[in-house]
Amino acid sequence: MKEIRFHGRGGQGAVIASEILATALFAEGKYVQTFPEFGVERRGAPVQAFLRFDTKPILLRCKVYTPDDIVVLDPMLVRTVNITQGLKPNGWILLNYPDNLDIHKTLQLHPEFKNYRLATVDATKIAIKYRLGPKTAPIVNTAILGAFVRITNYVTLEQVIDGIKEYVPLKIDENIEATKEAYEMVREIQS
Repeated sequence: MKEIRFHGRGGQGAVIASEILATALFAEGKYVQTFPEFGVERRGAPVQAFLRFDTKPILLRCKVYTPDDIVVLDPMLVRTVNITQGLKPNGWILLNYPDNLDIHKTLQLHPEFKNYRLATVDATKIAIKYRLGPKTAPIVNTAILGAFVRITNYVTLEQVIDGIKEYVPLKIDENIEATKEAYEMVREIQS
């Protein structure tokens, strides 16, 4: 069984991202389970979404405490949330991280990241480019999924695109293009 934890803020689309990915995995014949955890239910508040998938039925019914991979939609969360808590050795951390900032400064502040595989994509810039949400609060979920698919190969990009068509009610073409661009733009960071 693989487990994934999404960290984001209300309004960024973390919950929808987990649902799109679950739909894609299900379409490829996997058993899936996805659900959110909300704190204060308001835009901008920290949220988590959890996803499990396996080739056999999933009987576990609890939060994901030891994820295989972490997806972070808001890079500011690394300052306030222990995103690596429970992350399995050699797990992926995918950060929505601005291209114009030096990731190595973040690595100095968070030496624990060196214990994992790290990748970044500027999902915010991509979401703004395709006008996914307002500039002040872009919706980065479909862009981050494109990057996640590329680094993990858990599911095909085509299945994620089909999931977007099912779950995203507006700007479907723009969301698909954002997913494709992030798929190409993600970069693995050597620590």
